[in-house]
Amino acid sequence: MESERIHCLIIGSGPAGYTAAIYAARANMKPVLYQGLQPGGQLTITTEVENYPGYPDGVQGPDMMQDLEKQAKRMGADIRWGLATKVDFSQKPYKVWIDEDHLIEADAVIISTGASAKWLGLESEQRLNGFGVSACAVCDGFFFKGKEVAIVGAGDTAAEEALYLSKLCTNVHMFVRKDHMRASKVMQDRVLATPNIKVYWNTETDEVLGEKRTEGVRIRNILTGEKQEIPISGFFVAIGHQPNSDIFKPWINMDEAGYILTQPGTSKTNMEGIFAAGDVQDKIYRQAITAAGSGCMAALDAERYLSVNNIV
Repeated sequence: MESERIHCLIIGSGPAGYTAAIYAARANMKPVLYQGLQPGGQLTITTEVENYPGYPDGVQGPDMMQDLEKQAKRMGADIRWGLATKVDFSQKPYKVWIDEDHLIEADAVIISTGASAKWLGLESEQRLNGFGVSACAVCDGFFFKGKEVAIVGAGDTAAEEALYLSKLCTNVHMFVRKDHMRASKVMQDRVLATPNIKVYWNTETDEVLGEKRTEGVRIRNILTGEKQEIPISGFFVAIGHQPNSDIFKPWINMDEAGYILTQPGTSKTNMEGIFAAGDVQDKIYRQAITAAGSGCMAALDAERYLSVNNIV
C-alpha cells in the first residue's frame, strides 16, 4: 500500500474545506485536500446563491464552489479526488486511508466532511431538487416570496423554517406525520399562532407534482388513507441532517446526533492536532458563510498547533 507523510490534511471540500485549504496554503503548510464523494459539498446541488457576500448578482452554487477550488489551487493547495474510508488517531502522526488503498500520515487533520440533508426518498423529490424542492428554507425561501409553499417536518428546525417562510410566502402548508410535533413547546405555540401556517397532522407526502418545476404536492392522511393535492411552488424538507462523521466516532467526541464537538470559540476537538469545521460540527447555522468562517478558524488553529510543536 502506498503511504505518504504530510503536514496538514483536509478531509472534505465544501466552503469550510476549501477556505481551510486557502489559509493553510498561504501559511506554507502545504495542505492536501481530499474532496470526498461530493466535491464542493451541498452547494453543488444548489442553484442560485444570493446571500454569500461578494456576489452582488448572486451566483450558481456549483460555480461558487469551482471559484473556491481554483482559489485554493492558486494558493498552492494540493486538491485531490478521493474519499477518506478509515482513520487511526491512536498515535501521531495521524493515519487516514483514502479509498482504502492509499495511506496518509498527517501531523494535523482538519475534518470538514459536512452533513447530508435527510430526504423522504421520493423519486419526484430528487428529480425536482433545485427546481422548487429544497432542504434549506433560509437558503432558498426568498425565491418563493409571495408564493405558496409546503414544508415537511416536526422538530425545532421545521418549526423555525415554517416561521421563516411565513414571513415571505402567502401560505405555508406544514405536514407532520404524527398527531403532535417534536419541536419545543414555545416553537409549537408560535407555529400554531401564525395565521398563514396550516398544520396537517398524521400526514405524509405521497408525491411532489410537476414535470420541470414544482407545481403541487399530493399528501395522504395516514389514519384515513385520504389523499389531497395542494398547488404549491416550493417544497421544503426539514426532517434533519446527518453529519458525515461515522469514521471518526472511535476517536472524536460528538453529540448524540453525530456532530463533532469543538471547544467553544475554536475548531479544536478533544484530540490535539485534529480540528473540525463546517456543517460536520455546526447544527445551528449551516450556511456557506459560517462554514467558510470556521474553515478559516481551523486553518489558523492548525497553523498555531504546527508552529508551537515546531513542525512547520
